[in-house]
Order: sequence, then structure tokens, then C-alpha cells
Amino acid sequence: MLRLLLILLFAANLAYAAWGQGWLVAVGWGPSPTNEPWRLEKQMRPEAVQLIAVAANPPPAADAAAARPTPKTEAVAAEEISNTESNTPTNQANKAPTAPESEAAPAAPTAPPAPDTQCLQAGPFSQDEAKTLRNALRAQELAWDSYEMRSQDMPGRWMVYLGKFPSQELLNRQRTSLRAQNIDTDRAGGNLEPGLSLGRFSSEEAATRELTRLLRKGVRGARVVQERAAAQVFTLRLPAATAAQQAQLGALGPALAGKVLQRCEEL
Repeated sequence: MLRLLLILLFAANLAYAAWGQGWLVAVGWGPSPTNEPWRLEKQMRPEAVQLIAVAANPPPAADAAAARPTPKTEAVAAEEISNTESNTPTNQANKAPTAPESEAAPAAPTAPPAPDTQCLQAGPFSQDEAKTLRNALRAQELAWDSYEMRSQDMPGRWMVYLGKFPSQELLNRQRTSLRAQNIDTDRAGGNLEPGLSLGRFSSEEAATRELTRLLRKGVRGARVVQERAAAQVFTLRLPAATAAQQAQLGALGPALAGKVLQRCEEL
């Protein structure tokens, strides 16, 4: 049984080898050919192909010269094209009539000149004086946005004071004596008259130091007094006062409490 199987296997291998080598093609058995010899026979041989150059016939020189446009011919042609385009309905419609040069455009109306204004102020005013001034401004019907009352805190002021003197003669005699000692004097003012001020200071301590110095120089009878207490004061300010508004302010009279309008101080 095994021998028969080996014989069959050997016969099958022999048949496959004969089929693979093409030995059985004559009887119609064999593998399909993988090459195509008939296509190679039909191919062109590139080494046998030759290129033949064909010479082109150049145009005669006379014809080339005749075909070349001259500058005069080009100018005439351009002028004819321009005339043709300008006579078309579209171009004629686009031409807007020009106004004569003699007709000038009307001048724009000029705005009236702004009135001359200046910044004015007056003060300082106490609280009672500021209240009286506000009422007077309302009575004059001054525009509410044309002025302002600025408030500020004014510190107290102290004075080295000498007085009161019984008479003006004694005051003058004391002033002469102080000048001989190179001590400056000033009028005391207000309810301290007749008297002399030997210096004004923003604090009581500074005034006391000056008094001590004067006493060492032999000045007798001087003392420190408070000339003005700390208070809130007000300043009337008109940033852009016109001539008409200045006339209204001039009619305020006693409401200004003796203060004079002057140009605003630079901030």
C-alpha cells in the first residue's frame, strides 16, 4: 500500500514538472505564457527614427517694410480713434458743462465774532458776606453758570502787637525809636488802632519766638495777639466775564463788601 502511494506521488511530481517546463504544450497542457513576443515585434525601433528640419521661407524685405507702420501713420490713426471716441453718445453725455471762470462761488456766511471776555475774581468773603453776595447776584439775574463761589480754609494769623497808644504822637515817637533799632513796624489795623504791628505769623508759636527775640533787644510792652481766627472764606470767580456782566457786577455796590474785581490769579 505504501509502495503504491509512493509510485503515485512520484508520477504526480513528474507530471507537474513536465507541465511547468512546457513539455506538454503540444498536447494543449502547459502554463500561460508571461511574455508577449508579438508586441515586441510590432514596436518601433527608436534608433531608426530620424528628424528632418524643414526650412521656413522668410518674408520678402519689401513686404516687411511695407507692413511696418511709420510714426506719421500711427499719429493719424491715433487722432482718428480719439475723434471717433469723442463723438460717441456716451462721451458726449459725460461731458459736464463748465461754469464760466468769471462766476465765483458764493462766499460762506461768517459767524459773528465772539464777545471779548476775561477772567475776574473778588474776595475773600466771610460766610455772611458770601451769603449777601449770592443774593445780590440773583437780584441782578446773572446767569448761574457764569460765576462760581470757591471756598477755602483760611488759617488763623497772629501778630506781635505794641499798643494801644493814648495818642498818635506817642505812636509816632515809638515808631521812630524802633526804627533806630532796625525793627520794622506796620499799622496794626482794625480795632487794634492806634497800635503797631511788629510782625504777623501763621502760627502762635512763630509769633511767640519773635516776641522773645524783641524782648531781648529791649522792646517793652509788646505781646502776641490773634489778629484773625481760622475760618472758611469764599472767592467770587467769573471765568469768562463779558462787558455786560462786568456792568452788572459794578451795580452790586455794598454787596462786594469793599472788595475789588481783579484779574484771576494763575493756578
